[in-house]
Amino acid sequence: MATPEERLAALGLELPEVVKPLAAYTPTVRTGDHVYVSGQVPLVDGAPAGTGKVGAEVTPERAAELARICALNGIAAVKAEVGELSAVRRVVKLVGFVASDPSFSGQPQVINGASELIGEVFGEAGVHARSAVGVAALPLDVPVEVEMIVEVG
Repeated sequence: MATPEERLAALGLELPEVVKPLAAYTPTVRTGDHVYVSGQVPLVDGAPAGTGKVGAEVTPERAAELARICALNGIAAVKAEVGELSAVRRVVKLVGFVASDPSFSGQPQVINGASELIGEVFGEAGVHARSAVGVAALPLDVPVEVEMIVEVG
């Protein structure tokens, strides 16, 4: 059975450096068997990979790609906290925020970009509860932000 790191490699993905906090918080907090991952935005090499509102300046398809980047950043934060991704027993919950044009209602499809990557990397342990929420704006004018809770052991 492949490890999450091997699955990432098979997908042609490398974990980025953990995104530095944009304000007064930490990327992860571990309490007991759970790691809470702060909201991850689609930063690549320290810069937003896209900006704008979904349904206006950003297509839903592009927003789903950006949600995938958010999830990859979240996975990097988990690895930095626990050492090996095989320590993840379960991705418990994923919450996605989508900066949306007022007429846009496809937030679940956008956040599928993150959920699908989590499933590809963690397999059955990646099946999670989820919320997809439309919001007026996000930090740095990014279109999407993702946070998650994982169980480790």
